Amino acid sequence: MAGAKSEVIYLGDKDLNRARSNRDQSPERQIKILFFDLTYYNRTTQFLLCCAGVFVLYLVYGYMQELIFTLEGFRPYGWYLTLVQFAYYSVFGYIERSLEKTTVPRCIPMRTYFLLAFLTLGTMGLSNSSVGYLNYPTQVIFKCCKLIPVLIGSVLIQGKKHGPMDFFAAFAMCLGLILFTLADSQVQPDFNSFGVFLISMALLCDAAIGNVQEKAMREHRAPNNEVVIYSYGIGFVYLAVIMLLSGHLVKGVVFCAQYPMKTYGYAFLFSLTGYLGIQIVLTLVRTCGAPLAATVTTARKAVTIALSFVFFSKPFTIQYLWSGLIVVFGIYLNVYSKRSKLTFADLGRMGTTVYRRVLRLPTKDGSSTRTSLLEV
Repeated sequence: MAGAKSEVIYLGDKDLNRARSNRDQSPERQIKILFFDLTYYNRTTQFLLCCAGVFVLYLVYGYMQELIFTLEGFRPYGWYLTLVQFAYYSVFGYIERSLEKTTVPRCIPMRTYFLLAFLTLGTMGLSNSSVGYLNYPTQVIFKCCKLIPVLIGSVLIQGKKHGPMDFFAAFAMCLGLILFTLADSQVQPDFNSFGVFLISMALLCDAAIGNVQEKAMREHRAPNNEVVIYSYGIGFVYLAVIMLLSGHLVKGVVFCAQYPMKTYGYAFLFSLTGYLGIQIVLTLVRTCGAPLAATVTTARKAVTIALSFVFFSKPFTIQYLWSGLIVVFGIYLNVYSKRSKLTFADLGRMGTTVYRRVLRLPTKDGSSTRTSLLEV
């Protein structure tokens, strides 16, 4: 009774389970971003549309985020900005769900949402706070390397297997990240290692959240707006209680009341572009998986770094350029790994062949490997 293009509401638990089972067995999965249905586009077109949306929306998002922190005295209020952002996201999600007039019951268990809300709070709160302590390009270059913890998380949480190219990519990103941070510490007079700690913890939360989202959305077929409403709504409650008990909530309200347009106004644009971007990223996670979604968002961060130097005055050193290129090389290796079928066993066989040709050792059939290294 539940077709591929529509869903029927079942009242009983058994009927509800049957409906979900029928929906899971459907040959077509509905792929929507807000009110735009991408189901009938081919996979390549879906991917390209999502990539375009990610680049446009998150470039505006990054600009607004850095612009907010240029306000004098705003640095200590990164967590209050996160609270406002979570409130906006929850409202946007509720409006979207109301306009769709959906009556589909909640798909993902609440215990999963409690975990997702905690991880979302960690990754966004710590990331926002780190902007107050780090040069913005350095914060972004750290986020470019979130593929590393996502890779580890996909192995530990979902039991996925990855080839050697993925690990080579992770190594290149680590090297570029270290060199970029060292360059920043040399040219930035107000470099603060506490910012490095904050963004590193944000990346750890990112590693878990992408894989938890992917697993939950694939298992339960939850719509994007449901994930947003519950994740950010519960996260808002978490953070509001913590800030109220610590006294930081009142301080944040008093400060932002002095500059309502530059705080709540900028935060609205910051949150709106972020919310729309999240919808697209969730669609990428659903259709392409967490590692490829991380690759796309990482690529747009490279553009964000360049624009940050253009729009906001800050010191520059050539070490930023070549250490950033090492990170870009790591991104390329990760993209290439999606097409390459190279395995660790293949690497072992290649290494053995090269070793034998260098030393001209006999092969298993007794012949000598006198072939030139140029032929390897």
